[in-house]
Amino acid sequence: MKIFRLFIALALTIVVVFGFAPTAWAFCGFYVAKADTKLYNKASQVVIARNGDRTVLTMANDYQGQVKDFAIVVPVPTVLQKEQVRVAQPTIIERLDAFSAPRLVEYFDPDPCAPLPLFSRNLILKSQAVGNSVEFQTTDRSLGVTVEARFNVGEYDIVILSAQESGGLETWLTRNGYKIPQGAKQLLQPYIRSGMKFFVAKVNLEKFEESGYQFLRPLQISYQSPKFMLPIRLGMINATTEQDLIVYILSPQGQAQITNYRTVKIPSNVNLPIFIKNEFGEFYKSLFQTAYTKEGYRVGFLEYAWDMGSCDPCAADPLTPEELKEAGVFWLNDNSPTNVPSFRKLVLPSFNTNVFISRLHIRYTRNTFPEDLMFQQTGNRELFQGRYVLQHPFTGEVKCEAGRKYKRSLPKRFEQEAQTLAKLTNGNIEDIRKKMKLSVGNLTYSLWESFLSNFGLN
Repeated sequence: MKIFRLFIALALTIVVVFGFAPTAWAFCGFYVAKADTKLYNKASQVVIARNGDRTVLTMANDYQGQVKDFAIVVPVPTVLQKEQVRVAQPTIIERLDAFSAPRLVEYFDPDPCAPLPLFSRNLILKSQAVGNSVEFQTTDRSLGVTVEARFNVGEYDIVILSAQESGGLETWLTRNGYKIPQGAKQLLQPYIRSGMKFFVAKVNLEKFEESGYQFLRPLQISYQSPKFMLPIRLGMINATTEQDLIVYILSPQGQAQITNYRTVKIPSNVNLPIFIKNEFGEFYKSLFQTAYTKEGYRVGFLEYAWDMGSCDPCAADPLTPEELKEAGVFWLNDNSPTNVPSFRKLVLPSFNTNVFISRLHIRYTRNTFPEDLMFQQTGNRELFQGRYVLQHPFTGEVKCEAGRKYKRSLPKRFEQEAQTLAKLTNGNIEDIRKKMKLSVGNLTYSLWESFLSNFGLN
């Protein structure tokens, strides 16, 4: 019996084995590192491009078992036809992840004795494998299950099912080679009652071998529905621990929000000790877990919200119009640039792509998220990013009163950075201070020691 991973689909589905910146400064630091989905062992990713009632949804495939043992069952709002399903390139999700990931950036303090320039930018499912030759029963009236459509797309064989009751659907799936995990019947029933259909895909081994790909590619589906939702309950059947879900929502309007759970911004725009440069991944995981616990678990975090025509700073180049179309964006203006120059990452002119991205990060369990995710689009185009700043002190000799005043200000700044880190990660302040002392110069070390002693912190 093989162990399989969840495959996030429209439903975060059943996966089955078939068979410091305290002010709003113009940003002029530079990007150091990003906290992308590689930080999480059980992170699923979904891309939702939506305008009006039309949705194009791309389902990232992180399945790690044998290809022949893979299949998915996904609730969908309508009967899908072949032209509504396609295979996408996995790199498109990697690009969205890299572009929108929380990022670490660096500043270097200038010589405080140097003359000021004329102008400056202020820093200031589980089952038994069966062969691909299974013949599906088109209709079984006794079970109330009907195959509404059947077709092949790329390396996938797909059927669309309708059902009258969950027990019949469970039986049909079992008879046709699916061994449904315990608890599926109960979770299937609400989708059947609401009139949803079921998208079922398995791998066609012959076509997969012909494709030359080493891994299964994402599936992308498009449909028309007033419901802006992501069913996640089915995807919890096999979940034994917390799962991370990253949802990239692309819209011509503005930020997207979860309506039936709170949407909050991830803590951001703070200065951190410079030793975090080598520990950013672990720092962000601790920050997220601390915020998740503090907010009471039942919450979705906004990690990024930005116009896709620019970035500041750029963790990765903005997506080109061609890449946006690959991600499902279907409303691009005809006059959108076909080639976006790499200097766009310098944030000079902004290229209007009429696409706004919201990156939502949800950590969920069956108990903390008992309802499917419901979304809404808003006209709020406020820019936001999970951004964490390293501000290196000037370490050269100072020979002016401004320089001496600057040096005296550093201990207070360092202590603030230490306290911020401890608060964000629930870390031990003494351990943080010890690490910080190893990363500052001798003079600064002495000043900081004196500062801590004066305030009874040492």
